[in-house]
Amino acid sequence: MPRWEPDAGERLRSVALDLFLDRGYDAVSVEQIAERAGLTRRTFFRHYADKRDVLFAGSERLPDVVRRSVADADPGLAPFAAAVEGLSRVGELLAELTYRSTDRRKVIASSAELRERERTKVAAVAEALAGALADRGCDQARATLLGELGAVVLRTALDSWLEDSAATSLAARVRRTAAELADAVAP
Repeated sequence: MPRWEPDAGERLRSVALDLFLDRGYDAVSVEQIAERAGLTRRTFFRHYADKRDVLFAGSERLPDVVRRSVADADPGLAPFAAAVEGLSRVGELLAELTYRSTDRRKVIASSAELRERERTKVAAVAEALAGALADRGCDQARATLLGELGAVVLRTALDSWLEDSAATSLAARVRRTAAELADAVAP
């Protein structure tokens, strides 16, 4: 076997998703993933920290992307509008980077451990949004509230987009979901 496998990370991810869907997340081991991919356990750990990381690899960068996107929003925008503009940009990036998102969602929904990891990721997005809004001059309590709402908007828009990604872009779904939220809470 060659020392360097140029597509090893993708192969491992694809095989892992297939195995998780077929057998269930808890019933699949790192060894089984590596073996099915025709790779070694050691190669698996060169690419991923653990089998959860196959599903969440790269998500640790999301809070920084969110923070930068909101920071780059038009300085004249109100806080919620700046959050929506930033999240729309993030939506454009996520749409390009999604890998078998529908399958990934099914696997996450099947495991309490993975659902908790997903909630942790969403909480990190909310914190990043709140921090970015506070940096723009929004008071902390309002920034925290808007950060939580923005994370819900992003998650809801992503879920909706995954149901029918052909209808509109993820960025458009973010904007539409934010508008629906604003309408729902308007006096």
